[in-house]
Amino acid sequence: QVQLVESGGGLVQPGGSLRLSCVASGFTFSSYAMKWYRQAPGKERELVATITSAGGSTIYPDSVKGRFTISRDNAKNTVYLQMNSLKPEDTAVYYCNVRQWGVTNYWGQGTQVTVSS
Repeated sequence: QVQLVESGGGLVQPGGSLRLSCVASGFTFSSYAMKWYRQAPGKERELVATITSAGGSTIYPDSVKGRFTISRDNAKNTVYLQMNSLKPEDTAVYYCNVRQWGVTNYWGQGTQVTVSS
Protein backbone atom coordinates (compact mmCIF):
# COMPACT_ATOMS: atom_id res chain seq x y z
CA GLN A 1 0.00 0.00 0.00
CA VAL A 2 0.98 3.62 -0.32
CA GLN A 3 3.28 4.78 2.44
CA LEU A 4 4.87 8.18 3.02
CA VAL A 5 7.38 8.80 5.80
CA GLU A 6 8.50 12.35 6.60
CA SER A 7 11.61 13.31 8.53
CA GLY A 8 13.86 16.29 9.15
CA GLY A 9 11.71 18.49 11.34
CA GLY A 10 12.94 20.10 14.51
CA LEU A 11 13.54 23.34 16.35
CA VAL A 12 15.21 26.16 14.42
CA GLN A 13 15.77 29.85 15.09
CA PRO A 14 14.12 32.55 12.97
CA GLY A 15 16.13 33.05 9.80
CA GLY A 16 17.43 29.52 9.90
CA SER A 17 16.96 26.61 7.52
CA LEU A 18 15.68 23.05 7.55
CA ARG A 19 15.46 20.33 4.92
CA LEU A 20 12.55 17.92 5.14
CA SER A 21 12.51 14.52 3.45
CA CYS A 22 9.68 12.19 2.52
CA VAL A 23 10.36 8.61 1.46
CA ALA A 24 7.57 7.05 -0.58
CA SER A 25 6.69 3.43 -1.29
CA GLY A 26 3.81 1.36 -2.59
CA PHE A 27 3.36 3.12 -5.92
CA THR A 28 5.30 4.19 -8.99
CA PHE A 29 6.80 7.31 -7.50
CA SER A 30 8.11 8.75 -10.76
CA SER A 31 4.60 8.81 -12.26
CA TYR A 32 3.06 11.16 -9.69
CA ALA A 33 3.25 14.77 -8.71
CA MET A 34 4.12 15.25 -5.05
CA LYS A 35 3.10 17.96 -2.60
CA TRP A 36 3.97 19.32 0.81
CA TYR A 37 1.32 20.65 3.17
CA ARG A 38 1.50 22.13 6.63
CA GLN A 39 -0.95 22.60 9.46
CA ALA A 40 -0.55 24.88 12.45
CA PRO A 41 -2.78 24.70 15.55
CA GLY A 42 -6.11 26.37 14.89
CA LYS A 43 -5.42 26.80 11.19
CA GLU A 44 -6.46 25.00 8.04
CA ARG A 45 -4.07 22.65 6.31
CA GLU A 46 -2.14 24.70 3.77
CA LEU A 47 -0.51 23.60 0.53
CA VAL A 48 3.07 24.90 0.50
CA ALA A 49 4.69 23.22 -2.51
CA THR A 50 3.99 21.08 -5.56
CA ILE A 51 6.40 19.32 -7.90
CA THR A 52 5.54 17.51 -11.11
CA SER A 53 6.44 13.86 -11.63
CA ALA A 54 9.72 14.49 -13.42
CA GLY A 55 10.59 17.53 -11.36
CA GLY A 56 10.29 19.93 -14.25
CA SER A 57 7.82 22.32 -12.65
CA THR A 58 7.24 23.60 -9.12
CA ILE A 59 4.46 25.69 -7.62
CA TYR A 60 4.37 27.68 -4.37
CA PRO A 61 1.87 29.93 -2.64
CA ASP A 62 2.79 33.51 -1.83
CA SER A 63 3.32 32.64 1.83
CA VAL A 64 6.49 30.65 1.07
CA LYS A 65 7.51 31.73 -2.42
CA GLY A 66 11.18 32.65 -2.56
CA ARG A 67 11.97 30.86 0.70
CA PHE A 68 10.96 27.22 0.15
CA THR A 69 12.15 24.87 -2.59
CA ILE A 70 10.64 21.49 -3.38
CA SER A 71 12.73 18.88 -5.18
CA ARG A 72 12.69 15.15 -5.80
CA ASP A 73 15.02 12.25 -6.46
CA ASN A 74 13.05 9.64 -8.33
CA ALA A 75 15.86 7.09 -8.01
CA LYS A 76 15.44 7.29 -4.23
CA ASN A 77 11.64 7.65 -4.17
CA THR A 78 12.15 10.77 -2.10
CA VAL A 79 10.75 14.29 -2.18
CA TYR A 80 12.42 17.14 -0.28
CA LEU A 81 11.42 20.52 1.04
CA GLN A 82 14.25 22.98 1.60
CA MET A 83 13.08 25.77 3.90
CA ASN A 84 15.17 28.93 4.22
CA SER A 85 14.66 32.23 6.02
CA LEU A 86 12.26 30.55 8.40
CA LYS A 87 9.76 32.63 10.34
CA PRO A 88 7.79 31.85 13.50
CA GLU A 89 4.64 31.66 11.38
CA ASP A 90 6.17 28.68 9.56
CA THR A 91 5.74 26.64 12.74
CA ALA A 92 3.50 23.70 11.88
CA VAL A 93 3.34 19.99 11.28
CA TYR A 94 4.52 19.35 7.74
CA TYR A 95 3.09 16.51 5.66
CA CYS A 96 3.96 15.11 2.26
CA ASN A 97 1.10 14.08 0.03
CA VAL A 98 0.28 12.16 -3.12
CA ARG A 99 -3.10 11.97 -4.81
CA GLN A 100 -4.10 8.79 -6.64
CA TRP A 101 -7.11 7.87 -8.76
CA GLY A 102 -7.65 11.58 -9.11
CA VAL A 103 -9.34 11.85 -5.72
CA THR A 104 -7.66 9.79 -2.99
CA ASN A 105 -5.10 11.58 -0.83
CA TYR A 106 -2.34 9.74 1.01
CA TRP A 107 -0.46 11.36 3.87
CA GLY A 108 2.57 10.65 5.97
CA GLN A 109 2.61 10.88 9.75
CA GLY A 110 3.95 14.44 9.64
CA THR A 111 7.06 16.07 11.04
CA GLN A 112 7.02 19.00 13.46
CA VAL A 113 8.79 22.22 12.53
CA THR A 114 9.13 24.82 15.27
CA VAL A 115 10.66 28.21 14.53
CA SER A 116 11.53 30.02 17.74
CA SER A 117 14.39 31.82 19.41
